[in-house]
Amino acid sequence: MHIEGVLGIMLPIIITLGAFVMIVYIRKFENIERMAIIDKGLSPDLFKRDKKANPSPVLRWALLLIGSGTGLMLGYFFDDIFRMGEVAYFSSLLIFGGLGLLIAYVIEEKKARPQS
Repeated sequence: MHIEGVLGIMLPIIITLGAFVMIVYIRKFENIERMAIIDKGLSPDLFKRDKKANPSPVLRWALLLIGSGTGLMLGYFFDDIFRMGEVAYFSSLLIFGGLGLLIAYVIEEKKARPQS
């Protein structure tokens, strides 16, 4: 078996295990930090996350995916018509994905602005 075959099998396993270990250690250190703050006599209410901190993640993800899909489709057309290769896919994907996030930002700012 060639080294490429071994790497092709082992790499997903190593990445999955690494991600799992990273999540476990992040949770462990968060717990140690919480215990240290509680030992100093501070309120554990500091750790409650505010659910309203991010008002519309669904809108952001929807517009990002719509922009990315549009960018991939436009990249395909550019590659087909102008023979641009991978440059068309990557540039269109990044440009339209960024435009989707920009539109989501503008919409969220309009929602957050107080009505006068």
